[in-house]
Amino acid sequence: MSEPSTRRSLLSRLGLLNPQTGWPGRPLIFILCLITAIVVEAWFRPDLSLSREASRALFILVLAVLLWVTEVVPAFAVGILIIALNVALLGKPAQAGSQWEQHVQVIGHPLIWLFFGGFVLAAGMERCGLDRRMALGLLRRVGGRYRNVMLGTMLATFVLSMFMSNTATTAMMLAVIAPVLHQFGTGSQAGKGLLLGIAVAANLGGMGSLIGTPPNAIAVAALGKLDPPQVITFLDWMVIGLPPAMGSMLLIWALLLWIYPDPGYEIQLDTPASDSELSEPATWQFLVVSGSLMTTIGLWLTSSWHGIPTAAVSFLPIVILTSTGVLSAKDIRGLNYDVLFLMAGGIALGNAVTTTGLSNWIVAKLPVEFLGPVSLTFLLAYVTVMLSNIMSNTAASNILIPLAVTMAAGSETTVAIGVAIAASSAMCLPVATPPNAMVFATGCIKTWDLVRVGLVVGLITPAIGLIWLAFCLKLIY
Repeated sequence: MSEPSTRRSLLSRLGLLNPQTGWPGRPLIFILCLITAIVVEAWFRPDLSLSREASRALFILVLAVLLWVTEVVPAFAVGILIIALNVALLGKPAQAGSQWEQHVQVIGHPLIWLFFGGFVLAAGMERCGLDRRMALGLLRRVGGRYRNVMLGTMLATFVLSMFMSNTATTAMMLAVIAPVLHQFGTGSQAGKGLLLGIAVAANLGGMGSLIGTPPNAIAVAALGKLDPPQVITFLDWMVIGLPPAMGSMLLIWALLLWIYPDPGYEIQLDTPASDSELSEPATWQFLVVSGSLMTTIGLWLTSSWHGIPTAAVSFLPIVILTSTGVLSAKDIRGLNYDVLFLMAGGIALGNAVTTTGLSNWIVAKLPVEFLGPVSLTFLLAYVTVMLSNIMSNTAASNILIPLAVTMAAGSETTVAIGVAIAASSAMCLPVATPPNAMVFATGCIKTWDLVRVGLVVGLITPAIGLIWLAFCLKLIY
């Protein structure tokens, strides 16, 4: 064996080289990311306006960005690494008077509990079949015309994604419409339109509620740290996010009908398999979950009246669904904890960037002084769309929202929420969001199908959202 071949074989065994592609392996990419972060921090360390703590925060920020973009480690693991680095570099436990606990307390942030309550509710809906009942019930009421079936499918996906993981919602909706796709046939234009409608509705549905997607909570958390704090309630967010999300979805529905025309025959929606699946859960489970869902959402929407924080309301479904046995210990262990760790890491990163003064230093280096609040908001919104197409929208929001809040003094609410709305508008590629990847995995659509629709969503949704946001903020404040 030649020397180059021997070297490649050794590197492959060490994980430093991918034997199939010849590209660097994950350990080597991680090392390169670490070295780059060290070099960047060392380069800017002599800057007199950058404190030692801010310099270390810059290292953490650069490393987190590189790891999120390269996806060399799971996104949630980057969140955990951020918390660990904050403790090690910004608040060493061995130092007298160290406040290192503040870096780990983000795990108990109210928004983490809000999302955890949402996960428990979603698991309860899936356990008793309430999500499937809602979807099938809506589909059977819209009739068998193609345009109505597509609209009903998108509405069901949209509403469920407001309160459930869009990944779980997409998986469930793909199962619900499987008989309809079978009627269309593999590779049909009508089937493509229906699948793209599910992906779009699952992504946009997250804009509609505070627990719909992590970027919403990240924006609210950043605004809560301002002086004075800007409080966005669950109802406030629905007023801000739901109309533009719904409007964008209806526009895309019309676009899909134009691109993928009506097949011209009635679609059969009633399937024995679906009915049999609905009869499995016990009636009492269905009633408990339905009551918990309606009560929880009602209390979330009226928090400004009764004064109970939305995070505290989240304990209601957690307690009821676990104590009654609707959800077992196995069900709770199966929740999406990775998202919670990713959010906690993002909150920790935002804290480090702002409290050390790093965000002010970065903003001072950027040529944005000639931009007004409106121009800056639009610029950051579309930068978010571009980033979120190649990396997690939660990770993109973790990076941009703290900087946006610092850049837009006096317009923090507009910019932070604008970035969060834009993060839900990125859906050009199969890897952009889990719903995109899932509909692409059916083999019925091509990348160009997603790009064509995703470009329209990425262009119109941030603009609609920001225009509506400006109007809403005048009403709320």
